[in-house]
Amino acid sequence: MMKLNANQLNFSGGPGALPESVLQQLHTAMLCVPEVGLSILGISHRSEWFAQVVHELEDNIRHLMGLPASTRVLMMQGGATQQFSMLPMNLLRNGQSADYIHSGYWSGKAIHEAEKSGKLQLAWSGKSDQFARLPTDAELQLSAQAAYFHYISNETVEGLQFHRVPGREDVPRICDMSSDLLSAPGAFNRYAMIYAHAQKNIGPAGVTLVILRDDFLSCLPSDLPGFINYHAQADAHSIYNTPPVFAIYSVLLVTRWLRDEIGGLHNIAKRNQQKADCLYQAIDNHADFYRGRAAVADRSNMNVVFNLPNAEIEQAFLQAAHQAGFSGLNGHRSIGGIRASIYNGLEVAAAEQLADFMQTFSKRYKPSRSHTVGLLPAFA
Repeated sequence: MMKLNANQLNFSGGPGALPESVLQQLHTAMLCVPEVGLSILGISHRSEWFAQVVHELEDNIRHLMGLPASTRVLMMQGGATQQFSMLPMNLLRNGQSADYIHSGYWSGKAIHEAEKSGKLQLAWSGKSDQFARLPTDAELQLSAQAAYFHYISNETVEGLQFHRVPGREDVPRICDMSSDLLSAPGAFNRYAMIYAHAQKNIGPAGVTLVILRDDFLSCLPSDLPGFINYHAQADAHSIYNTPPVFAIYSVLLVTRWLRDEIGGLHNIAKRNQQKADCLYQAIDNHADFYRGRAAVADRSNMNVVFNLPNAEIEQAFLQAAHQAGFSGLNGHRSIGGIRASIYNGLEVAAAEQLADFMQTFSKRYKPSRSHTVGLLPAFA
């Protein structure tokens, strides 16, 4: 097994690890982009070079996702949080209602913001099950009159991921794919709109991809202020205002990495599945010690969320993991526990090392449960 340096073992829920080859290119670009002769931080967003960056990035996204040339690809700002508000502001202006799935922490945030702009119907809520599972198709209460149907494909906090495409084909389907976009192939043409902030799988914070079907865009209002107007953003090719040049260039490099080094979304999906499988196997093989939070059928391939026997042991685990060079394993503040985020840029070897650590921790700690945390054995 390849041994990685500690600074490569980034299991944080966000920002996620970037591929090493991308980091090396960014290191060079920080000093000087060879074809421009300037640092990436000093290149004008009005330059011909940056226009070509945006054009290539749009094409790379369409190529990777198998989308037609008519699909609009926008590089916006404000993260998914801005889309939580911008989307209903565009679509719920005339008393219409939208269907939302409440599957966890982030979908709850989206619902809270959308309610400020119009009426919503909960197609399903997992609150009574403490967001430990996702709905079946039979449980969804969907309206043919909804202005749109919204859901989040991967709940990072609870470790839940849809492994199918829910919703009606006669209602615009809109999905927040912030934490799993470009992690696997999908039926992307079935969506009217997809949005995703970059800092999980596709780049650093500062840019949000918004992907719209052209027929859907044509139905959106055009009289809103420019910054929250999808038409204005599309017409400006993501340069409506000063864009985050560095972040957009970083995303371009990641799409090149996915296209040229990885070989597309089918191949990155295989890598991501390997990482998820080895961690879930470690949990299942020690089910008396590690308790997975999500229903098995709905487990996320991006965020492996689990608990240990009690809070004291969880803190001991986090302490020992930190000493062993594993970063970012704390569960989200809203639910605690442990969370291993295994986004695109994380190497398979890193997940394998964490799985080995989990096995070792379980074996060494079980005989010492009566001991204090301070007497725990050291982990190399």
